[in-house]
Amino acid sequence: MSEHPGFFEVALVYLAAAVISVPLAKRLGLGSVLGYLGAGVVIGPFALGLVGGDGETGALMHVAEFGVVVMLFLIGLELNLGALWKMRGSLLGLGGLQVLGSGLALAGGAWWWGLEWRQALATGFIFSLSSTAIVLQSLREKSLQGTAGGRHAFATLLFQDLAVIPMLALLPMLAAKDLATHSGAGALETLPGWLQGLAVLGAVSGVVILGRWLVPHVFGFIARSGLREIFTAAALLLVIALATLMTKVGMSPALGAFLGGVVLAGSPYRHELEGDLEPFKGILLGLFFVSIGASMDLHLVMANPGRIALLVAGLVLIKGAVLAALSKGFRFGADTGALYTLSLFQTGEFAFVLLGQALALGVLTGETAATLNAVVALSMALTPVALLIYQNLLRPRFQTVATGEARPADPIEHRSPVILVGFGRFGNYVGRLLRSQGIRPVILETDAEHVELTRRLGFEVHYGDATRLELLHAAGAAEADLMIIAVEDEETIDRLVAMATRHFPRLELVVRANGMDQRMRLLNAGVKHVFHEMAGSALDAGARALRLLGFPAYTAERAARRFSRHDLETAAELASVSHDESAYIAMVRERVAALEELFRADPVHPGGLDDHAWDRVPHHRGNHGSEHEH
Repeated sequence: MSEHPGFFEVALVYLAAAVISVPLAKRLGLGSVLGYLGAGVVIGPFALGLVGGDGETGALMHVAEFGVVVMLFLIGLELNLGALWKMRGSLLGLGGLQVLGSGLALAGGAWWWGLEWRQALATGFIFSLSSTAIVLQSLREKSLQGTAGGRHAFATLLFQDLAVIPMLALLPMLAAKDLATHSGAGALETLPGWLQGLAVLGAVSGVVILGRWLVPHVFGFIARSGLREIFTAAALLLVIALATLMTKVGMSPALGAFLGGVVLAGSPYRHELEGDLEPFKGILLGLFFVSIGASMDLHLVMANPGRIALLVAGLVLIKGAVLAALSKGFRFGADTGALYTLSLFQTGEFAFVLLGQALALGVLTGETAATLNAVVALSMALTPVALLIYQNLLRPRFQTVATGEARPADPIEHRSPVILVGFGRFGNYVGRLLRSQGIRPVILETDAEHVELTRRLGFEVHYGDATRLELLHAAGAAEADLMIIAVEDEETIDRLVAMATRHFPRLELVVRANGMDQRMRLLNAGVKHVFHEMAGSALDAGARALRLLGFPAYTAERAARRFSRHDLETAAELASVSHDESAYIAMVRERVAALEELFRADPVHPGGLDDHAWDRVPHHRGNHGSEHEH
């Protein structure tokens, strides 16, 4: 066995650290990214020393970086050229101003710190980039990617990935003359600049042409073979080929993969590609974050703590000021602006590549590059913490409209026996059904932009945070008969249930549950009317499937309603044993068998109108009956 651990030994340590630390971090509410980074620090040379220098972790780091490439490919699959064109304002305007403004401001700060102007310019624009991997993963975990701030951050990150190309071209021009020929532009480094540009254009055009006309036929041929593992291999081959091609012409491999994903977004095999690559993306991204944590030179940090802390603070303040100014200039609301700023203040993973290139070209000295690498790693580690602060402390306190002007919660002038909290994907169905029956619920919603939109559509929706006790009093909770909690965030649901139970004990609660775990938790908390958010539409789909298989409409609807009633009874029984895994599993098996026996013993037939399945059931199952067929 060699003196240093090999690839498999290092991989074993990485995976073991991730398996232990990430669930712990999630249980503590810290998020998986912070768990991965912490695992890397613990196993790194500064703590346990299980992994150390470049010779030990370099190969695994290259494998882990492939996770970023796969992530960008999957992001591209979710978009298309039309979607990118709609984003052109944010992509070019906001993204371009962010890179230019942050780059120049940070270059000025680096020059003031004492770097020579070429070094300062390189440092400034390298630090203008943010971490696509950490930001998108953190936003997705906290369900913030669909917010206005999340969308603006995504557009800016895309532009930053595009900006890597001119930065790679800029670095050789800043190098000394005797090193300027080593541009690092892959196989084209010896060609004149104009030929390199033509090669890049040709490579991009080739990706578009092949992705649009050839690749779908290849995947169709493979799909018809019925060999799932070959389809997965072909998907990996495609991503690796795109990354390699772009690397050869001096472009970012992640950007090449993103471009390939955009081209294939309209392919009929898009969803198959997503399903096959998603597991690879998750584990490789995790290894990438662990690698960043392990690569932190904390010995250097501890040797110069004051200096490193000042540099990190300077980066955060300067870049944060530029981001805040852009938020103000583009008229973001306070909530959107805060999320945008706290998402992008750090420096990203491409900085490691660009700093290494700058060191190889002689633009930066070894000491300077090592210091800046430490600043990059620490700024990335601060990102999950900043987003936790935003989600738990700042977001609940923001009460803004799209114009960015602060306002208190809307006054509520009418009273209703029903309070509906949340008017999004779930709540708007409930609200519209109640309105169709002449019931005007008091509707509370925290998304100010959504409030303005729904008001233009004719709905009376009030802006306000229902977790504030005074707002519930203003909405008439003390006199109301029923509160429907239809929000998505699990913490908000739990807080509302606790508040209503404590302060309004006579108020009946109808609560949306995001999954089985939350459903069990709410039932154990004493909530009688808990509805899995997908149960209704899933049973509607099942009833329609029975109709397409030849079942009469009455039979299909009756079976779905009977299943729903059985499911409600099962949930109540499972809640009582939810803390005992063996009893829970036994109960599930027993209830599944009971359901099958129920239908075998009493098969459904049209005409059995004395059956109780069509009786009024006090628990609402979903939107059945919206498409009656007779």
